[in-house]
This record gives sequence, structure tokens and C-alpha cells, in this order.
Amino acid sequence: QVQLVESGGGLVQPGGSLRLSCTASGSIFSISVMGWYCQAPGKEREMVATINFGGSTNYADSVKGRFTLSRDNAKNTVYLQMISLKPEDTAVYYCYSYIRRRDLGWGEYWGQGTQVTVSS
Repeated sequence: QVQLVESGGGLVQPGGSLRLSCTASGSIFSISVMGWYCQAPGKEREMVATINFGGSTNYADSVKGRFTLSRDNAKNTVYLQMISLKPEDTAVYYCYSYIRRRDLGWGEYWGQGTQVTVSS
């Protein structure tokens, strides 16, 4: 079994900052991609940022220059530093990972979601 545990969401004023963390645990052989997706009310889930094992990142255009994704491979953890937050960043943020399990091979895994609300 594999679990993704997220932390760091909350309420912040426009222009503020938050840092999300996500740690993968369980029967993990290796992890390829880790990242974050978000889903606002009434909208589809969309990619925010992803990072591969080598550290190459990919960002949605809406967050470039404001969000920074980093990864600690030794801890199976990914961090999303968010600055200059805007009300339109308000959404549930889901951690994502593409993991090779020791028993089942490769598969996609999701965290339970953490709410980020940007409001004055």
C-alpha cells in the first residue's frame, strides 16, 4: 500500500505565502514524478506543477514566477512554495505521484487534498 500525506494548506490574504508538503510512504520501490494539481469549485482538476526524479520541473502558466516546486528524494517528499498568492489560486490542492511499488509495479497515486483559500 502507498499513501501520500499532505500538509500546509490554509487561509491566507492576497499577496501572502504558503508552503505545501507531501510525503509518500509505504511499499515504494521508486518514484518517478511528484507534483501538485488543484481543483476549484465547478472546475476540472488541473496541473499546478510537477517534478521528475532528476529535478526537472514543469509549471502551469498561471503560477510561473510565483510557485516553486522542490523535492527531497531521500524523504520521498515534495514541497510547493507559493508566494504572491491571488484569490484565483483558491482551490483544493492534491498531491500526485507516479510510483513503482515493490509488489505491483507502476501506478498513479493521489493525496486526500488540502484546501488553500486566498481571501481578505
